[in-house]
Amino acid sequence: MFKVNLGGDAELRPLEPWRAEEFLAHIDRARESVDPWIPWASRSTDLESATRTLQRYADWQARGEGLILGVWLSGELVGGVMAFGFDAHSGVIEVGCWLEPAGTGRGLITRATTVLIDWLFTERAVHRVEWHCRPDNVASANVARRLGLTHEATLRENFLWQGKRHDTEIWAVLAPAWRTGG
Repeated sequence: MFKVNLGGDAELRPLEPWRAEEFLAHIDRARESVDPWIPWASRSTDLESATRTLQRYADWQARGEGLILGVWLSGELVGGVMAFGFDAHSGVIEVGCWLEPAGTGRGLITRATTVLIDWLFTERAVHRVEWHCRPDNVASANVARRLGLTHEATLRENFLWQGKRHDTEIWAVLAPAWRTGG
């Protein structure tokens, strides 16, 4: 089975549809801290909808358009990273993350996202990785900063959540800068 050791009894593994029950239990624990930032969290409320969420990523992976990976800590799913919207012609993809409170403060997301971005640049020949987050999602913006991404723009009121419009920050890194660490 594919897994990457993230250190400190943490692993990065594929998050596949057959793990929907475990995924749902995790999202139920994480819902309060994840729901405002990740649109599929509010739609993954029972086994059927959780399976649909994971199947959507499996379908994207089968088409080469994205993937979703879970972060396990001491054998329990506590978060994950994802890539989606890959446009092979332009070489652009968006990445994101989520984490329940039990996994915070350990650097898990930074390490997991580093693995994902390394893979996207080396194996998928991606040219540009984007990170989108709301300005009030300080934790997400801090991950983007730690990864060395550049804040390029803020899109005003382009994200609708629970009937309210929110801004979106766009962070990005290009393959040459990632490879040279700058």
